[in-house]
Amino acid sequence: MKTLFVSLLLLATTYSYCQYDFSKLDDWMEDNTAKMGGRAYLILYKDGKIVYSHSANEMSRRQKLVGRVLARRQGKTADTEDYTVSSKQPIASCSKWLSAALVMTFVDEGKLSLSDTVGRFLPALSASGKGNITISECLSHTTGIKPPPLKESLEDMRGMNSMDDAINAIAALPMEGEHGKVFHYSNAGLQIAGAVIEKISGKSFGQLFAERIAQPLHMKHSDFGTGKVALPAGGANSTPEDYTNFLVMILNKGVFNGKRILSENSITEMQANRVTKDVRVAYAPAEAGDFGYGFGEWVMEKNSAGQSVAVTSPGLFGSFPWIDNDRKYTGFLMTFYLKNDGRNERYKDLKKQVDKCLK
Repeated sequence: MKTLFVSLLLLATTYSYCQYDFSKLDDWMEDNTAKMGGRAYLILYKDGKIVYSHSANEMSRRQKLVGRVLARRQGKTADTEDYTVSSKQPIASCSKWLSAALVMTFVDEGKLSLSDTVGRFLPALSASGKGNITISECLSHTTGIKPPPLKESLEDMRGMNSMDDAINAIAALPMEGEHGKVFHYSNAGLQIAGAVIEKISGKSFGQLFAERIAQPLHMKHSDFGTGKVALPAGGANSTPEDYTNFLVMILNKGVFNGKRILSENSITEMQANRVTKDVRVAYAPAEAGDFGYGFGEWVMEKNSAGQSVAVTSPGLFGSFPWIDNDRKYTGFLMTFYLKNDGRNERYKDLKKQVDKCLK
């Protein structure tokens, strides 16, 4: 199957290079890769096929040295080879899109409603006065909960022994405003939503992701790790090939290879901007710029009617997945770096270059 995919990828890319002029996009990759950790891979899908697949490697001696040091600390061997369609990396907040889709499968089945309050499933949150937060608010970062800084939050979650421990820790956090009225981009809401679907199903979050998203989408190399507690907001690992399959499903209104994974209504709900004028933004990462937010994804562009044209869910390490609903294509840029200066402008510029190529 892997050999067949690679063969089809090569054939499709060769054909598409004849159909489109990607020379400016090649130049963009070469010009920007050094600023994005030294390695990057960009894959584009349109009209039922991969139309662009390009890997760039501009790693400096310093970047290679840092990579070796970090790998040594983790007891691993440093990887400085070119990214490929099957390169597997932690994707940080790109995970949020996957997790929101997973929660929406329960909504589609009628086992959960977006208006359900979390106290119905998680008594610890009711006991701390947070029981009236809704599933919709969990998916859109409008719980009103004030989380600790990201690094501290991740360290705390990784130290948990169970999902119940994670929820007890979130229950103890202060509120910074009324739920539904404050937007704070964080891990808390999706962690709560993840705990809810575990309670409903009696299965672990990782198992649910494998059964409901990864397997039907042929995402054979995607998972949420092996830790004691899954991190729905940022704990996934994936590959360009796998994540593209997910994006194709979203682009096709919930259908992949003729099989419905999500309802069209769920796709619409996920892409509806929840950061309206009556919602105060307490925190949004700089790389998000002026984007709106739906369920697990940023609204990057809207049309005159306010409908989502382009949606995305970039991660802390720089990977950038997106969908353009008007031009009917998907894109996934895999990178791994932490310096986020100029990322929002870089994302917009990359999309602009792709839009020109695919016009």
